[in-house]
Amino acid sequence: MILSYFASLSLTSLLNKMPNALGQGLIWGIMALGVYITYRLLDFPDLTVDGTLATGGAVAVMLVRGAGMEPWMALIFAFAAGMLAGMVTGLLHTSLGIPGILAGILTQLSLYSINLHIMGKSNQPINVDQYRLVVSARYISGDALTKFKFYGGVILGCLILVAILYCYFGTEQGQAIRATGCNKNMARAQGINTNFHTVLALMISNGLVGLSGGLFAQYQGSSDINMGRGAIVIGLASVIIGEVLFGKFCEKRKMAFAFTMVAVIIGSVIYYVVINFVLWLKMPSEDLKLFSAIVVAVFLAIPYLKGKYGKKKGVAKQ
Repeated sequence: MILSYFASLSLTSLLNKMPNALGQGLIWGIMALGVYITYRLLDFPDLTVDGTLATGGAVAVMLVRGAGMEPWMALIFAFAAGMLAGMVTGLLHTSLGIPGILAGILTQLSLYSINLHIMGKSNQPINVDQYRLVVSARYISGDALTKFKFYGGVILGCLILVAILYCYFGTEQGQAIRATGCNKNMARAQGINTNFHTVLALMISNGLVGLSGGLFAQYQGSSDINMGRGAIVIGLASVIIGEVLFGKFCEKRKMAFAFTMVAVIIGSVIYYVVINFVLWLKMPSEDLKLFSAIVVAVFLAIPYLKGKYGKKKGVAKQ
């Protein structure tokens, strides 16, 4: 029975799905960068992400469909819409004293209704045959040159974003954000306005998430009210996978911060490769969220288990 099960699996089918996994992983890697900023740099549990991704997609698609805007320009507005969502979460937390996790939930819930108003209904398609989309799943099935342009463009875009973020967080303002996340009390003692920098970091983070949502909507050919559901899990998975697999490599480099951000994007690609592998094994598609949670839990547990059993071995040797 086991032999017949493995015989029914097609390696060709798995290989055919990998280009799509790579494309999705790179696009969602931009979202993972946003999660990295709040989760690691700011130490803020931001759950706005699930709503912001859908907002970015809704804004990008409707500006192209309704206003006739160029798809690449619509992505700028998707980024701006994400920043507005992050600002709302930040102000709820800093100005009204609402705990960070609840502020994110409140904004996320509000965005559901706002996204419906933006789109007019739960789903809005956008056809690559009618518009010159920046990215599209159809490009992957094209000729070799089209595939090269797609992957080359997305990878270059990701690297440019990493370079911009690396330079920005090296500035005085960027360092102030990192100091705020590291120790708020110490940052305040140094004269840093921690409330302002918390809001600013949330705006940058959600702006990246909105940009990713705009790209993903173009990639899949539609914006959907539920397209951001579970995004925070994917973002956290990407961050954790990148840190677990490439953490030691990044620490030994001069540009450790830049390498860490690249590792987060690679972590997103690996996540989608793993998910596609699970689906290839003919696991029930309705259990996909369960498998996602298991993947995150496994990678979260690895550093703890390595530290725990590493200490035991060290004690035993002594």
